[in-house]
Amino acid sequence: LSFDDGLEQDKKVLELMKKYGLRGTFNLNSELMGKKNILIREGQRVAHYKIASEDVKYVYEGHEVAVHTLTHPLLPKLDEAEIIRQVEEDRKNLEALVGYDVVGMAYPGGGVNNDDRVAEIIKRGTHIQYCRTTTNTDSFDEQSYLHRFNPNVYHMLEYDRLMEMGRRFIEMTPDKPHIFYIWGHAYEMDYDPSYWPKMEEFFKLISGQKDIFYGTNAEVLLG
Repeated sequence: LSFDDGLEQDKKVLELMKKYGLRGTFNLNSELMGKKNILIREGQRVAHYKIASEDVKYVYEGHEVAVHTLTHPLLPKLDEAEIIRQVEEDRKNLEALVGYDVVGMAYPGGGVNNDDRVAEIIKRGTHIQYCRTTTNTDSFDEQSYLHRFNPNVYHMLEYDRLMEMGRRFIEMTPDKPHIFYIWGHAYEMDYDPSYWPKMEEFFKLISGQKDIFYGTNAEVLLG
C-alpha cells in the first residue's frame, strides 16, 4: 500500500489499516508540509491539506515515510542537478523528521512522470534504493529494476480492478514470492461517499491471510 502527498486524509486511511493489520508507505513533499489547498475533482471541492511537519513522526509511526520530492515537480522536465536536489533534499528533510534512513520514493506528477534518464540519475546520484511509478501492471511477479517499479492498481479509481486482483492474489498458490501493490492518494477517498466503505471492504478482503506478508515498500522490495 502506497499513498502520495502526505495529506490529512492519511489519518483516516491509517485508522483503517490499523484495524485490519495492514502496513504501508507514505510519500511526502517536505517543502509543502502544512499547506492547505482545495481541489476541484469530479465536480466538487475536495480538501488537499498537507500534514504539518511536526506531526509527521507520530502520524506515520509504524509505517514507512518515503520521498515524493521537495515540491512535486515533473522530473523529466528538470536538469540533472535539480532532479538530485529535489530528491536528496527531500530525503534529508524527511530523515530529520522521522529519525531513520529514508530509502524509497514515489515519482510525483501525473501523466509521464518518469523515464529511463530520470531513473538512472536517481539511482546514480542519490541514496534512494527504489522508486515507484504510476504505470500499472497485471503481473504480481517480482521486478528486477527497482528504480522504475510498477504498481498493480490505482485503488478506488479502479475499484473493480482492485477487488478482482485482490481475489486473484488471495487465491494464488505460487511457488515463488509475488507482490500485490496498490497506490493512490487519500484525498481521492472524499470524491464519493461510497469510497471509504469500499476501501474498508477491500482491506477486509485482503487482510488476515496467513500466507501473505503485510509490509512497507522497503520491507517488501528490499527485504
